[in-house]
Amino acid sequence: MTSFPLSALLTGSVKPLGHRAIPSGIVKSAVANPTRLTETGFDRDAQGDLVRHGGRDKAVHHYPFEHYASWITDIGPHELLGRPGAFGENISTVGLTEDSVSIGDVFELGTATIEVSQGRQPCWKLNERFGRPEMASAVQSSGRTGWYYRVLSSGVVKPEDRLKLVARRSPGWSIARIWRAFYVNTLNPEELARLSEVPALAEAWRYHVLRRLKTNKVEDWTKRLTGADPEPVVTRH
Repeated sequence: MTSFPLSALLTGSVKPLGHRAIPSGIVKSAVANPTRLTETGFDRDAQGDLVRHGGRDKAVHHYPFEHYASWITDIGPHELLGRPGAFGENISTVGLTEDSVSIGDVFELGTATIEVSQGRQPCWKLNERFGRPEMASAVQSSGRTGWYYRVLSSGVVKPEDRLKLVARRSPGWSIARIWRAFYVNTLNPEELARLSEVPALAEAWRYHVLRRLKTNKVEDWTKRLTGADPEPVVTRH
């Protein structure tokens, strides 16, 4: 099957998030009307931190709705898990997961064309969103991260549109395989070297891959996952 109905099409404005009242666009609501999609994302969709969110390679966030049942099993019932939008996604579907979607997959969505660019790197704003300090770490370790698209051609998307697969540029590089390279088998030089050559991979991810190859070290995830700076290294003399 190469065509998937949308479970929801969602956008959101920047609002204070959680007890820290951090500006964020993670809270999104389903839209009922046709919405324009450009290379910077959907109209009436926004991000609170344009350095780490949004941009050409993260214009659209997709999260599989079938993961919600797994999260209810893992963390118990939660008010956010009753409908799409809990993870800040723009697109919700059933039938596409990290195992079946690959970097460089091209889809038609309404009159727009989009291309898979990278998996999602969960950040601490998920902790604020769910009221659970370990939520971002749980998303990362689960592999149920979702993924991002870049927009190849602008268009208009309706909630009743279908996501239609039209090309696969690197079908061997599923989001799940890249997740394993990033977060499980993190310093496999052969896998990292091959990953660095995937044409459609987001440049930010390619940078991380090349830096690991050069330094043989994994970047510190502390601040991204918790919002806190890493503990300083104390040198004793």
